[in-house]
Amino acid sequence: MTLDPQQLAQRCASTLYERDAASQAMGMHLLSVGPGSAKLSMRVRADMLQGVGTCHGGHLFALADSAFAFACNTYNAVTVAIGCSIDYVAPAQLDDLLTASASEQSRSGRTGNYDVRIENQHGQLIALFHGKSYKVRGTLLDLETPDE
Repeated sequence: MTLDPQQLAQRCASTLYERDAASQAMGMHLLSVGPGSAKLSMRVRADMLQGVGTCHGGHLFALADSAFAFACNTYNAVTVAIGCSIDYVAPAQLDDLLTASASEQSRSGRTGNYDVRIENQHGQLIALFHGKSYKVRGTLLDLETPDE
């Protein structure tokens, strides 16, 4: 089966999302995907707030990390993180609708670099994330089996 790059990215993302209990449990939704890119959203819930009343940085990191994972797995090669960093720019508040937009900066051989911007519903920058990916063995999809 031959898929164009956009179709491949969408099929990979759909398969990955079905298997991703963590992202689903945090209320993340896959908004769009393309070769080397992905956009996810997540609403800040009360159980995501830390002691000073803003969204816990771990939840922001998880949102960015999930967007990164979807972006780097759009080529049907199982790819994992080998390093990530995040800069928190502004606090996210209860009920904010956050959007994480991941984009590929480079990909060569087995490694890649991806940047993720998290913004709130007003377009305010909340965090900047950088992830380094590593392609391991295996594929997400079995493209030898025709669809039913």
